[in-house]
Amino acid sequence: MTTDPIGIFILIGLFIIFVLMKMPIAFSLGIASFASALYMGISLGTITQRMVKGVDSFSLLAIPFFILAGEIMGAGGISDRLIKLADLLIGRMRGGLAMVNILSSMFFGGISGSAVADTSSIGAMMIPMMKKKGYDADYSVCVTISSACEGILIPPSHNMIIYAAAVGGLSVGKLFMAGLVPGVLLTFALMVVSYIIAIRKNYPKGDTYTFKEGVKIIVDSILGIFTAVLIIGGVFTGIFTAIESAAVACVWAFIVTFFVYREIKLSSFWGILKRTLRTLAMVMAVIAASQAFGYMMTVLRIPSLITNALFTVTNNKIVLLLLINLSLMALGCMMDMAPLILITAPILLPVVTSPAIGMDPIQFGIMMMLNLSVGLLTPPVGTVLFVGSSIAGIKIEQTAKAMMPFYITMLVVLMLLTFVPAFSMTIPNIMFGK
Repeated sequence: MTTDPIGIFILIGLFIIFVLMKMPIAFSLGIASFASALYMGISLGTITQRMVKGVDSFSLLAIPFFILAGEIMGAGGISDRLIKLADLLIGRMRGGLAMVNILSSMFFGGISGSAVADTSSIGAMMIPMMKKKGYDADYSVCVTISSACEGILIPPSHNMIIYAAAVGGLSVGKLFMAGLVPGVLLTFALMVVSYIIAIRKNYPKGDTYTFKEGVKIIVDSILGIFTAVLIIGGVFTGIFTAIESAAVACVWAFIVTFFVYREIKLSSFWGILKRTLRTLAMVMAVIAASQAFGYMMTVLRIPSLITNALFTVTNNKIVLLLLINLSLMALGCMMDMAPLILITAPILLPVVTSPAIGMDPIQFGIMMMLNLSVGLLTPPVGTVLFVGSSIAGIKIEQTAKAMMPFYITMLVVLMLLTFVPAFSMTIPNIMFGK
């Protein structure tokens, strides 16, 4: 392995150019990797083998199952039932629909594990409903998209599976358990800031329900909620591994959707499979290309250069962690989450686990999940920001400006997760040991 400035320039420079040209991330990573390999005289067969090896991982088997389970539940009426359950629990408060939105996202995020899926399903119902009840459009979008990030922390999360694979096979179950408290903490923090804004703007209170109506809503939603219970409870008790829980969730979701709720026909399953395959193909293509890119970075000693550069700036733990958070946040504004995890996690993990910082890889994973989720809400990439704004029919700039209180809230939670290990490490340490 050698440090070659021209090789580094070809690898990083081509990748940046292709991203700016809006070329798909997988192609940007792959072409840059092959071009730098040609310059370095490395066999293209070696790069291809790295790409194949990148997706030949048993732990990645959970991803298609979780994506499929989320698609089934999203299409089968689960979102509507979760919204009604959340409305029953906290809808009577001032700004009740905002509280309902946030709590629904926590419920649904624990099933889909995707911020985009959460925004598309919950947002498609809640944003128009909030606007109709007198809430400002930008506030409605901000509540929806910020709470959608809860699904990245609350298990199951396919981004956690990608992180576990990227850093060399961490326990997915341990990562899932580490995300529980941070996910609930983020939910509570977003509810507080939403309530304060609702009071200031005098948004309306929600409807009340009779006892009979409440019982019906609980009974109607309990089967959908049980999907999350199967996943989290199965992993928590050790009955299932993360992969087994994903497969069980698919079977349960299929039965509940098509034979209990029966809001869609069995023939719709073909469309669900096609959407799942499309999403899975994109995820796996990015993983494969990122493996080639990561291999070339290792050959060019880029991780070592970045590590040395950070420690040259300072050895102070607080400053280093702030620099890492700022760097990830800046990258998150320009690139999607999955490729960033695959590229940056192997580079930064040696830094955060070094004696100077001493952070557990599990805690770093949770910190990275929340940090990069902020990137989903910020221009110019901001996938979730675009989805939410398009549903409401407002400009990205208007949403981004109204997001400031929510950005600040998420940053406060991020700092807590960065500097207080107990938030993310208590449950996994109790379950799996230190």
